[in-house]
Amino acid sequence: MNMETQLEIEQADVQAPSDQMRDQTTTPKSTEAQPKQTRKKAVLRPKAVHTYDTIVVGAGISGIAAAYKMKQVGYQDYLVLEKADRVGGTWRDNNYPGCGCDVPSALYSFSFAPSHQWSHLFAKQPEILSYLEQVVEQFELQDKIRFQHELHSAKWNDEMNIWQLETSQGAYQARTVIFSTGPITEPSLPKIKGIEGFKGEMFHSARWKHDYDLTGKRVAVIGTGASAIQFIPQIQPLAKELIVFQRTAPWVLPKADMQLNATVKSLVAKFPMIQQGWRNSVSSILNGINFGLRHPSLLEPVNFLSRQLLKLQIQDDSLRKAVTPNFSIGCKRLLFANNYYPALQQDNVTLLPQGLVEIDGQSVIAANGERFEVDVIIWGTGFEVAHPPIGQRVWNAQGERLADLWKDSSPEAYLGTSLENVPNAFLVLGPNILVYDSFIGIAEAQIQYIVDGLLKMKQQGFKRMMVKRDVLRYHNAKVQTHLKTTVFNRGGCSSYYLDQNGRNFAAWPWSLAELKQRLSVLELKHYDVVEA
Repeated sequence: MNMETQLEIEQADVQAPSDQMRDQTTTPKSTEAQPKQTRKKAVLRPKAVHTYDTIVVGAGISGIAAAYKMKQVGYQDYLVLEKADRVGGTWRDNNYPGCGCDVPSALYSFSFAPSHQWSHLFAKQPEILSYLEQVVEQFELQDKIRFQHELHSAKWNDEMNIWQLETSQGAYQARTVIFSTGPITEPSLPKIKGIEGFKGEMFHSARWKHDYDLTGKRVAVIGTGASAIQFIPQIQPLAKELIVFQRTAPWVLPKADMQLNATVKSLVAKFPMIQQGWRNSVSSILNGINFGLRHPSLLEPVNFLSRQLLKLQIQDDSLRKAVTPNFSIGCKRLLFANNYYPALQQDNVTLLPQGLVEIDGQSVIAANGERFEVDVIIWGTGFEVAHPPIGQRVWNAQGERLADLWKDSSPEAYLGTSLENVPNAFLVLGPNILVYDSFIGIAEAQIQYIVDGLLKMKQQGFKRMMVKRDVLRYHNAKVQTHLKTTVFNRGGCSSYYLDQNGRNFAAWPWSLAELKQRLSVLELKHYDVVEA
């Protein structure tokens, strides 16, 4: 067991020096026997680490939702460990220019904490981060959060039926653990020949160097995904020359955004039903999109109209051809922006419909052999999602590190939450739970499921629960079967939804309503339970 030690003071009968012995410089040493005196002796005694009912790892969207839900139901003996010095998760770490949400603010907020302060229909990163911090303060969750506590390892002790966690601030123990570190935490960098020898500046969009001035610089942007389409329009006016490497053209649709003035905000604050109606409307629209993603034939008219729209958005034939996707809309993540295509058409921008294959000194070399001298490389290459980084730090009941088990394939989970041979632990926003909706809504649904399980453990007094292997196998076989007919698998693209074996590890193949229904209650029949 992990133990911490304390210095206890014990009384012991030992020979204590007399005053004469303490001051031998002034008094001759006495030959008489000195009386025995009692003094204190330091003895190291072990003190057990407190075993929490639950420890939550991560104070982003999911961790905040978990803390709120547990407090709401009176579940008190829990702690949230956060590696940084503030909450926010991905909205803390991603602060590149133009960073914002592509789900309307009314839906991209906690159901228990609606806000009337949004400045736009689609919120920007600074106000989303501020909102998350306000939620923590409003519901007095900060006392449960331990900042600057980075998880180093989490290992299951099968003999004691507890999780033992090592952090940057010491050891912790818990009967159950909720891993809420999220799917987009660790930036992904491609393995490019010569990358170590680049002579200029280089950084990933998720680690933006705000102290580096891009004014007058020759800039290479690698990637045209969700982050890149947001920061490219922001840096284009600053750069002397902007080279955009596009391996695959994404679908970028108009963003129905608008500023919300003081009058609108006051109306929303005065009449909460406005925001609830707005929230319901957005949810209905997204449900319609999800239906189309599950039935690709219904997307054909959308494909046609989107291609026609490109003719209005981009005048140059060669550029339009370069940015026209060669796969069905929805196969890759849908992107929304109003300023991306205008930025690409500026005189200082060159779009290369090629991947970056080599770096030579200060030159970047495209797959077609074109070379460009640049001062800075900005990686817009996304995140490591097929192999969740939390797997590097978690060991299962058999003493196996999850990352080692996942190295040749992507992970599997039951309802994106429970992993094989990982007892008393839950994963939030795990495998095959992605629906085109608010991540906050999905996280809340999972937390409902998890907390229901925690309460049953506590009320019924059992010490261990783990998803049954046959339940896990059957669920994932069914998921993969139903994904075969979705646009994610049939749309003709290679997306981050698919792992190196072509297996879809990300998407949920059914409706959001069904997902929430399945997550409404944790059914113990799906788990092996060991009573205390």
